[in-house]
Amino acid sequence: MVRSSVPLAAAVIALATAGSVFAADSSVNLRIAQTVAAVERVLEPAFSNTIVSTYPDGRQARLWLEPDGGYRAVGRRGDPTGGTWRIKGEKLCLRQSHPFSVPFSYCTPVMGGEIGDVWIRRAVTGELLRVRLERGRPDSLG
Repeated sequence: MVRSSVPLAAAVIALATAGSVFAADSSVNLRIAQTVAAVERVLEPAFSNTIVSTYPDGRQARLWLEPDGGYRAVGRRGDPTGGTWRIKGEKLCLRQSHPFSVPFSYCTPVMGGEIGDVWIRRAVTGELLRVRLERGRPDSLG
């Protein structure tokens, strides 16, 4: 199944952030925390599986998210990278710190779904990618 829009996460965020513009700060902070928690629940299947991005030339990159906010990846050229991830609004943002730090984050709409579902996204280079969640992860990643 190909999904070209933000699925469940967008609906969760829209519902979680709906309400009065004049809400008290503590109410707004609570809604933000609930929204982040809801988006992280959508990401939960990624913690024990592999996110595979296929580039137009057929090469693939693999990404493994950790529940603690870290990630590891192998790029389409086979280069290992790593860093941290966080939720920013309705986007998943990655910031590389290994093998070197980069001064920006790459953000993409959060995806949710089942093993084998496919989404179309843009790479940091602007290329269109086919992204899918693949069952399992290498033993070396735990």
